[in-house]
Amino acid sequence: MGVAAAAARAALRPTAATLLLFSRPHQHRRATQHLPFARRRRHSYSSTATVAAPTPTLGDSGGEAPEPEGKAARRRRARESPEGLLRHQLDMCSRNADLPTALRLYDAAVSPESPVPLSLHHYNCLLYLCSNAAASDPDSSAAAAQRGFDIFARMEADGVQPNEATLTSVARLAAATRDPAMAFSVVRRMAAAGVPPRLRTYGPALFAYCDAKDADGAGQVEAHMDASGVVPEEPELAALLRVNADKARAEEVYRLLHRTRALVRQVCDTTAQAVEAWFRSDAASEAGVDKWDPRKIKEGVVKGGGGWHGQGWLGKGPWSVGTSEMDKDGTCQRCGERLVCIDIDPSETDNFASSLTELAIKREARDDFLCFQSWLRRHGPFDAVIDAANVGLYNSKAFSFSQVNSVVNAIQRVTKSKKLPLIILHRNRVSGGPAKAPFNQKILEGWRNAGALYATPPGSNDDWYWLYAAVSCRSLLVTNDEMRDHLFQLLGTSFFPRWKEKHQVRLTFSGRGPTLHLPPPYSIVIQESEDGSWHVPTTTGDDIEKPRQWICSTRKSSK
Repeated sequence: MGVAAAAARAALRPTAATLLLFSRPHQHRRATQHLPFARRRRHSYSSTATVAAPTPTLGDSGGEAPEPEGKAARRRRARESPEGLLRHQLDMCSRNADLPTALRLYDAAVSPESPVPLSLHHYNCLLYLCSNAAASDPDSSAAAAQRGFDIFARMEADGVQPNEATLTSVARLAAATRDPAMAFSVVRRMAAAGVPPRLRTYGPALFAYCDAKDADGAGQVEAHMDASGVVPEEPELAALLRVNADKARAEEVYRLLHRTRALVRQVCDTTAQAVEAWFRSDAASEAGVDKWDPRKIKEGVVKGGGGWHGQGWLGKGPWSVGTSEMDKDGTCQRCGERLVCIDIDPSETDNFASSLTELAIKREARDDFLCFQSWLRRHGPFDAVIDAANVGLYNSKAFSFSQVNSVVNAIQRVTKSKKLPLIILHRNRVSGGPAKAPFNQKILEGWRNAGALYATPPGSNDDWYWLYAAVSCRSLLVTNDEMRDHLFQLLGTSFFPRWKEKHQVRLTFSGRGPTLHLPPPYSIVIQESEDGSWHVPTTTGDDIEKPRQWICSTRKSSK
C-alpha cells in the first residue's frame, strides 16, 4: 500500500496515528456507528490511569448510609476533580490560542507521577490547538503537527473514540504538512464508518490539493462531497476555479462558473479576482467554438429558465474584461447587453411556503401559527408585507409608529391594488409603551379597521409570520433585515436568495421621508448571454446607496 512512503515527510517521522489512518479498516461483525480508528476503551474515562471509585462506608453513629449526593454537588465535584480542572485550563488555552501551555498541561497529565484521565474533550482541545498552530505559523508548523499526531496516537492507544471534530483536526494537521492524500483519507474513512462528514471536514483536503495545484485530487474531493450531500460554499468553489484555471481546464472552469451561479450568485472580491484572471488568460482565449447552432442555444436558455444556456464557451479569441454597472433597466453600461429576469417556478414557491409552515409550527405554538394562517386566508392576499419592528426601529432606539405609517403609505402608492399592506407587529408593541399615545392609537385604529394589522402572540418570533405572509401571498416584503441569522439558515434552500432578490424592498430615510428601493427588473446572478458574453455580480454594491459592480466579459471580436 506504500504506507511508509505516504506517511513519511521531510518534517515528520511516521507515527502510530499516520499508520492507523492509512491501514485497512477492521471488518465489523455488525453495523456500528464507531469509527474504525479506535480500539474499545478499557476504562470509562481512559486507560491513561486507573482510578478506583470510592467505596461507600457506613456512618460512625447509627450505621446509616450517607444521604444521596445532589446534582449540583456532583457537578461541583466534577469541576473540582483533576479531570475537571484540566478541562477548564485547556478550554482557556483554546480561547487564547495558547498551545505551549496546553502542551505543558498535557505532558503533566500523562506523566506517571501524577496521571489524569483524558477524555474526548481534552484530546479535542489539544488537537484543535495543534492544528491551528500548524496551519497558521510556518515557523512552528512541523513541530505543532508532530505533537498533534503524537497526541492522536496516544488517544488511539487509550481507546478513546474520536468524533467528527477530532478527525477534522487530524485532517487539518495532514493538510498543514502538505499531505492532502492523508487529509482526504480521513474523510473517506469517516464516511465508510457511517459518520457523515461536514463541509469543514472536507476543507483541509480540498484546499491542500488546490494549493498543490492538483486539480485531479481536488476534483475527487468535490465528487466525494457531492456523493455525501455536502454542498460547497464560495471559498471552496473559488479554490476549485483557481486550480482549474491554472491548469487551463476550460471545460471545468465553465462547469464551476455555472455551479457558482447556482450556489453563490454574487461573488466576493477574491472570487471576482479569480474570475477576471481566467478571462484574461491565454487558455480562456483559446476555449470556445467559432460556429454554433442558435436554436440549440435558445433551447438551452428556455430550459434553464433564462440567463444561461450551459452549452459551453461560445466564440474564439481574447476577451475584453472590465468592471461595469447596470442602469435601472439592467443594461450593462460597458457593453450594452441587457440582463434578464429569471423566473421562479410557482411550484417552488408553494413548496417553500409549505416548508416554512412545517418549520414555524415546530418552533412556534402550533395553534398560534395555524390561527395566523386562517386569518391570512380571510383578510389576504396582500400586495406587500411590512416587517414593522425593523421599519419602526430604523436608525433609532425608540420605536416610531409614524415612521412605519410613512412606509405603509409609500408602499401603498406603488402597489397595483393600492390596498394597505399587511403590517406585522408583536402584540407587546401594539398594546404597551408608545402605542398608548393618542396619535399612535389613531394610526393603529386605522390599520385595524382596514384589516391590515396582525399582532403576533406573546413568546412568538414575528419573523416567521411576516416571511410566511410574503411568500404565500407572493407579495413584496418591506424590511432591511438581511435575513442571514440562524432562523433563515434553517431554510437550507437555494430558493430563498432567489425569492429575496425578487421580493425584498429595502428602504432609507431622509428629510423628505422614506425612499423605497424596489427589486430590480433583472436578476442579480451570474448571467451567460446567447452570444457567449458573461456578467458576474460582485458583493461590492450590497450597500443600497451605491451601485453594484459587475464583471463584464465579452469577446473582443464580437464588439
